[in-house]
Parts: sequence; C-alpha cells; structure tokens
Amino acid sequence: MPTKAKYRKEHDTLGDVEVPANALYGAQTQRAVENYPVSGLREHPAFIRSFLLLKKAAALANNELGVLKDRLARAISGAVDELTGDDSIPFDRAAQHAGRGKSDEEEREDDLRYVPFKIPSPYIAPEHRGQFVVDVFQAGAGTSFNMNCNEVIANLATVALGGKIGEYKLVHPNDHVNMSQSTNDVFPSATRIATLLLLRELFPALDSLAFALDTKGDEFSTVIKSGRTHLQDAVPITLGQEFKAYAAAMRRATRLLYESAAELRPLGIGGSAVGTGINTPDGYRYTVVKYLTVLTGLELSSIEDLREGMQSQLPVVAVSSALKNLALELSRVTNDLRLLASGPLTGLSEITLPSVQPGSSIMPGKVNPSMLECMNQICFHVIGSDTTISYASQAGQLELNVMMPLMAYELLFSIDILKNYLPTFVQKCVSGIGADRERCEAYFITSPSLATALNPLIGYEKAAAIAKESAKTKKPIPDLLREKKLLTPKQIAEIFTPDSLTGQADKKVRQ
Repeated sequence: MPTKAKYRKEHDTLGDVEVPANALYGAQTQRAVENYPVSGLREHPAFIRSFLLLKKAAALANNELGVLKDRLARAISGAVDELTGDDSIPFDRAAQHAGRGKSDEEEREDDLRYVPFKIPSPYIAPEHRGQFVVDVFQAGAGTSFNMNCNEVIANLATVALGGKIGEYKLVHPNDHVNMSQSTNDVFPSATRIATLLLLRELFPALDSLAFALDTKGDEFSTVIKSGRTHLQDAVPITLGQEFKAYAAAMRRATRLLYESAAELRPLGIGGSAVGTGINTPDGYRYTVVKYLTVLTGLELSSIEDLREGMQSQLPVVAVSSALKNLALELSRVTNDLRLLASGPLTGLSEITLPSVQPGSSIMPGKVNPSMLECMNQICFHVIGSDTTISYASQAGQLELNVMMPLMAYELLFSIDILKNYLPTFVQKCVSGIGADRERCEAYFITSPSLATALNPLIGYEKAAAIAKESAKTKKPIPDLLREKKLLTPKQIAEIFTPDSLTGQADKKVRQ
C-alpha cells in the first residue's frame, strides 16, 4: 500500500520548500524553523492571541472599507475564532458592535486592576498551539512570526471555503490575511495588546500581596522590637510598622506600573511599512483600532504620529522599567523577610515562616526560606530582562526597531513569572508569617539605642554615655537610669512605652 506523504511541497519567492504535510503553516514559516533553531522557546500564548485578534480586526476593517470581500473577511474571522478557541464575538456581532455607540449601561469600566472582560484561558486553542513554531529568537522585526500567523490563518480559512491546505488560491497569506499591514506595525501593536492583557492578571496579584502585608501589619501592631539602620541597633519600631511600610512600597510600585501601562494604549497599527500608511485604505488606522477595542475589551487608540509608533519602543521600555522598579522593591522586601527569619537560634529570628519543604538533603530538620528564595530569583530575572529591553530599545535605527521580538518575549515572560508565582507566594509564605514576640521584645529592651529617647531630657552626651555603658555591661537602659537616679520612675515609665517610642510619626497634629 502506498504510504501517506510526510511532506508537501510549497513555493515562495525564493523557491520550493518542503513543509510537513499536516502543518497549517507554510513555506515562509518552515524556512524560519530551519534558519533559527536557537532556543526551542515559542511566543507567549497571550502574544499569539493578540496577533490573531489583530488579524481579525484588520479583516473586519478592510471589509468595512470595501477592500476585502465579505466571504474572505468571514473566513479569516472564523479561522481566528477557531485558533483562539473563542467565538464570543463572531464576524457579524463584531461588525455590529463596532458600528454603533455604547449606551451608558453598556459602557465598560476599562480598569486593568479589576479585569472587566473575562481573561481567556489558555489564550490559544490547545489543539492549534503547536502550529506556531517560530523560535522567539528570529529574524529582525518578527517577519517570520507574522508570516507564521498569516499562513496558519490562510490555510484554515481556505479549508473553510472548500479549498486544500497549501494552495492559497482562495485565501492568500500576504494578499488577504496581511492586507493593509506590515510586520512593522503589527508586531509592536500586538506586543502592546499582549502586555495589557497580561497586566490584567498581574495587578490583582500585586494588590493581594499588598493586602496580605497590610494585614500582617495590623496583626503585629503591638509587637515592639529594635529598629536597625546600617544593620546596627536603632530606635524601636513595631513589627507591624515594618510590614505596613512594605505594603505601602508595594502599592506605590504597583501604581507606577499601572500608570506606565497607559502608554501602551496608543497603537501604531495602520502605519504599514514605515509609518506612512502605504497600501492602506482611507480611514483604516482608526477603523482597525475600533475593532481591536471590541475584540480585546481594552480602550485603545491610534497613536498621534504613526512614524513615532514605528521608530520608538519607549512605551514598552516604560513598562519594563516600572516592572524592574517593582522587582527591586519586591526583592528588597524579600531580603528583609529572609533576614528577619534567619535562625532559628543564631540569627535574628524575629519572624517565623511557614514550612513548605525540607531544607536540606544532609541536615535533618533544617527548614529554609524557600518561597522567599524563589521570589528573589524571579525578581533578578525581571531586572535582567529590563536590561535586555533597554539595550534592544536603543538599537532601533531610522524607521524601525528590528529588536522587537526579543523585547516582546522578555517583557511578557517577566510579567508571566510574576503573576504566576505571586498568588502562591502570598498563600504559602506571607499569609503564614508569625512573630516571635518574646524575641522581639528582648532585643528591644536591651538595645543601647533606647538612649536616643533621653536626648531631650539629659542631652546627647549623657545619653551617649548611658548607651555605651549599656552595651558594655549588657544592662538595659531603664535599669541604668534607675541605678543612677537620672530620671524618676514616673519619667522612665512614660518614656519607655511602645506608644511613646514608636507612635510619634503617626499622631495627628492638633489644629
């Protein structure tokens, strides 16, 4: 019996190419597979989805503007629905929705924190995920991946119209799926959309982290301890105040990230090859954005200057930088928690961490701060990715930055690993942190830095002498004051109370 052919022959502008017989992609994708066997890494599903939705939006826009026949636009739209596994906004409803204004009742609250639209999962239909085979390290600008998407959509649309895979007579990857587009405006637009989609998932996780730290701040509000500056004993603070400050830092870093994300909303789609809009019908740039808004649930707009949208990747860099700053703050807090939990007998051991796994293959009973160590590594990767994105951004030349594939991958991967780990980190680490009250109070009462509170009463020099004697003799400062009768028992009692020592900054000024 004759065996079924493993390959089919396709033709592109460079000649013939053998393509796996059942592949939905074609010649240009196969060339990329052979040319770039680099990492085995593939584009993030959110990025693929964004690319596909952009293709659907382009087909709808071209159809509305009269340059793409109705049956072709429907076939392309249907192919995208099949690939994404989401037909919630089919061709007719998308056209209807985009063509009319929204009433007050239909007005969307486009707040990335609260996910107004249901997040698609897993972004791409599982049965089609394997059709997107181009390595993330590929030719500049992402032409290979753009053609991967064009070919897959064209073949599915061709089959829907009764044709055969690989023929491209009914639906052509370039002439129809890529109509009014260039890799140069599609790739950066898809990067921005994918980033916004992933940030929708990250922001709630960051809010949960800040809330968990804040909750611990309330729980530890009466646990007084020695503060530390320069890693040396300092004036007292409560453990709750430390955790409240951690929560405030996370909220500030999150807000800065949220604000930078607004820079991603203006898109350069419609600029075509160099930002001049060559080969696009009148009104295309605004029409395609109108459909993208419907399909993604994001409030998007057309960038003021399409040339800038092609040349500059500043919005991506702004988000990456804010993400790096968040990672720096998160790593700082993580380092503090590791230090506060060090011990249990020879470290600070002021807090206890949940035990999640055995800590050593040789030392029985050892438990390590494993969740914190993982978080540190994630933060380090995010910081390194920002460096990569920074270098890639400045490497743009004239009308195009060809380093976009690397930038897209690094940014989306950074968001992904953070949003994947944060819920587990909150659940298995932060929420289970306990306080060793006795240890904290023992450090507090024996700290020579308590002498600072004496400055207004006995002066800096006498207070310094008391501090030195306390450090030398290991006697608590209140005991020395009683022995030397430098203050009355009542004064000592009033000074060395938790509220007096740690509450001044939070007291409201009376009008």
